[in-house]
Amino acid sequence: MLQLTPISCETLNARQKESYNYAKISAILADYGYTAMRLSDDWQGADFIAQHREGEFLKIQLKSRLWFDRKYHGKSIYIAFRCDGEGCPEQAWYLYPHDELLDTVLTETNIGNTESWRQHGGYSFPGLTAQMRQLLEPYRIRIA
Repeated sequence: MLQLTPISCETLNARQKESYNYAKISAILADYGYTAMRLSDDWQGADFIAQHREGEFLKIQLKSRLWFDRKYHGKSIYIAFRCDGEGCPEQAWYLYPHDELLDTVLTETNIGNTESWRQHGGYSFPGLTAQMRQLLEPYRIRIA
């Protein structure tokens, strides 16, 4: 008889975590009428494509946390991440349009003045402040 033993994502290496998170977000998006197709190589910045049953396509980059990067700008990329750091609601997944949220974050926070953003063109958040939770709320996926 098959014995299934649940695992903790935290026990996985980076590549295993990406596969685990892809499987999780694919299942969640299926509840909303999407079919996910993993790409073998990043295509236009996307790790996978999600197609809605009515035809809409989303190019999605899977991240381990809230993340912004200049290399995604202008590519119509969505970022998906499972929030499990400090300040995260339990079992929270977010899916946000990179450029749209970046414009808001650059206007309402100080990240545009950080060394990380100015010199490297990227910024990530290991946890969420109350302000970031509020800005992300419209992009939180409700899990059925």
